[in-house]
Amino acid sequence: QVQLVESGGGLVQPGGSLRLSCAASRTIFSINTMGWYRQAPGKQRDLVASITSGGSTTYAESVKGRFTISRDNAKNTVYLQMNSLKPEDTAVYYCNARSGSFTYGWGQGTQVTVSS
Repeated sequence: QVQLVESGGGLVQPGGSLRLSCAASRTIFSINTMGWYRQAPGKQRDLVASITSGGSTTYAESVKGRFTISRDNAKNTVYLQMNSLKPEDTAVYYCNARSGSFTYGWGQGTQVTVSS
């Protein structure tokens, strides 16, 4: 198991930027896939972006070109840089760690609100 702690959420105006961080309680070097998910009120939790240990990335269509996921194995941290934020990006963002079908854990979530 691994504990994940997200930070960096907050209130931002449309068009603004935020950077989310996900700090792991132990090394993530051996964890194949780190991901960011989000869940808006009344909706299911959906994948936003993921990154493998080899650096391959996947993005939801709705965030391509605006969000960038990265991982720093030395700091046991995964980041999500979010630019050109839209009101529809408002959600609780969760960090996830998995290898294949095995999930190491989820973070507690961080709220992102995009509003003027």
